[in-house]
Amino acid sequence: MTKLPTAQEKKELYQELDATKCEINELRKSLNEIDDQKEAWFRKKEQFNKDISKLIGEVKGSRVERDSLTSNVKEWKKERDRLNSEIRKKIEEVKKFNDQKKELIKKFGMAGDPVALKRDIDRMEMKIETEVMSFDKEKQLMKVIKEMRKKYNEMKKGSDVFDKANSLSKEIDSMKAKAEELHRKIQNIAKESQGKHENIVGASKEVDELRAKEDEAFKKFVELKQKFNEINNILKERLQKVGQMMSKIGDIEKKSEASRKKKTGSILKEKQDLVSEKLRKGEKLTTEDLIVLQSIKE
Repeated sequence: MTKLPTAQEKKELYQELDATKCEINELRKSLNEIDDQKEAWFRKKEQFNKDISKLIGEVKGSRVERDSLTSNVKEWKKERDRLNSEIRKKIEEVKKFNDQKKELIKKFGMAGDPVALKRDIDRMEMKIETEVMSFDKEKQLMKVIKEMRKKYNEMKKGSDVFDKANSLSKEIDSMKAKAEELHRKIQNIAKESQGKHENIVGASKEVDELRAKEDEAFKKFVELKQKFNEINNILKERLQKVGQMMSKIGDIEKKSEASRKKKTGSILKEKQDLVSEKLRKGEKLTTEDLIVLQSIKE
């Protein structure tokens, strides 16, 4: 027969059970706190990841815009350089025509070109038509106009030189204006492209900083997860221990109950034997004997 534990041993067993249950409560409390911290760091890590993705998207967009602007700048620079090259060529042509103009002016003794001379003739003719003057003065003015017209007709033979020079000068002025406009546009776009580039550099630096924070948050998460698993394993051991102790206590209680019942049965058997003996001898039965007699009948 298995020996039953003493009262002191049962007391110590129940004390150990209570202590283990208290430890389990503390472990569960720690687990909840660690789990909250662990999940908080994981949410931070996820938020950093979202911020990084958003910034990377912005960087990609800025890079596309910057590259497009840079490409435009390159094309416009080519166009500006082409215009400047054309301008230089036309300036050389104008110089040649100006040299020819000088020769014509020197040849005809005029300090201007046919166009200017024609304007002077028109102005003098208008003066004769609109102003009141003496006959002698008008005659004298007509004579001057006649001489000027003669020279104009002589110079007109080479007027195409003046026309070409003037046309080229106007064309050069137009091309210079266009080249200047392109230059301003190039400067503005280059400035905008530089701004995009600075945004890319700034955002890339911010991405690096966020990645460092994301790594740190993930490191914290992993550390807390490891700690959580360690405590959870201890909790499982303690729960298993409580289960074993409860099973042991259950066995003790069953054995104690069986022993109690056995002992009670032995006492009852002795009493039943005594009552049976009294009945056989015809002795008077007490109230207790009657109760025992009833148990015999049952």
